[in-house]
Amino acid sequence: MRQKTPAFAGVTEDERSAAMARVGFIGLGNMGGGMAANLAKAGHDVRAFDLSEEALARAKAAGCLPVDSAAAAAKGAEAVITMLPAGKHVAQVYEDSVFGAADTGAILIDCSTIDVDTARRVADAAGAKGLLAVDAPVSGGIAAAAGGSLTFMVGGSDTAFERAEPFLSDMGKAVIHAGGNGAGQAAKICNNMLLGATMVATCETLLLAQKLGLDPQTFYDIASVSSGSCWSLNTYAPLPGVGPQSPADNDYQGGFAAGLMLKDLKLAMEAAGKVHADTPMGQRAAELYTRFADAGHAGTDFSGIIRMLAERSEG
Repeated sequence: MRQKTPAFAGVTEDERSAAMARVGFIGLGNMGGGMAANLAKAGHDVRAFDLSEEALARAKAAGCLPVDSAAAAAKGAEAVITMLPAGKHVAQVYEDSVFGAADTGAILIDCSTIDVDTARRVADAAGAKGLLAVDAPVSGGIAAAAGGSLTFMVGGSDTAFERAEPFLSDMGKAVIHAGGNGAGQAAKICNNMLLGATMVATCETLLLAQKLGLDPQTFYDIASVSSGSCWSLNTYAPLPGVGPQSPADNDYQGGFAAGLMLKDLKLAMEAAGKVHADTPMGQRAAELYTRFADAGHAGTDFSGIIRMLAERSEG
C-alpha cells in the first residue's frame, strides 16, 4: 500500500512544469467532479467531459478545460480516467471513444464501480490495442472525493499500476495494488458487502440497546472500545448525536447514498453466484437495502436504513 505523497513535493517550479501531465477525465458527477478538480489543483492539464453542462461548468470553475466529447478528452492525454455509473457505460465509452482516440502511451484508469467481468473485458480489449489499463474503484464518498482523501483499490499489471499510481495519489490518501485486472473491482464489492452488512447489524444493535434501556451514547462508549467495535459504529454511527459527526446528524443527507450501496451489494451477489460463494449476510443486506430504496430512500445516506428497521420493530 502506498500512502498519499504530493506529486510535486520537494521539486522546483521548472521540475513541476515538466511533471505536469495532460489528463482526460470522463464523468464529472458527484465523485468525478471532485476528483478532476484535485487533478487540476495538483497542476495537471485536465481535459474534462460530461453530458451535463452544469457539471462541465463546475469543472471549468475548478481549473479543468471542458471539451465536447469523450474522444476529445482522451486525445493526446497521458492518462484517461473514467468515472461512470455502470459497466455498460464504461464498455461503451471505451469502445466508442477512448480506444480510437487514446495514444498508445496513455494509461487508462477506470474508477467506476462495475462488475468484475466487464472490468477484465475492457482491460483485455485495451491490451489488444496496445494500451495499458487498470480498474481503480474508490472508497470514501463524496466528501473524500472533494478533499482528495479517497482510497483506490487497483487491479492491473505491475507496469500499469506504476503508471497509474501518481495520478491516483493526486486524488487520494492511499493507493493499493489489489492484483491483476478485475482485482480492484473484486476488492471494492467485497469491502462494500462487508460495510452494508455491518451497517445493518450496527443499526439493529443500537435499536435493541435502546429498547433494553441503555443510553445510546453510553452503549457507543462501551462497544466502540470492545469486541463489537467496527467502522459503522465507531466512525459512522447511524444515530444522531452518537459518536463523531456523521450523516445521521444531517437528517441522513450526504455521505454514501443507499442506492449506491444497493448497486454494490447487487454486484457482490452477482459475483458470489458466479463463483458459488455462500453469502447469507450479504444477501440479507441486499434484500433490506432493496426494500429501503424501493420505499423512496435511494438518495438517503445508507445509514438511514435505521429508520426503516425502527419502524419495523414498532410494527
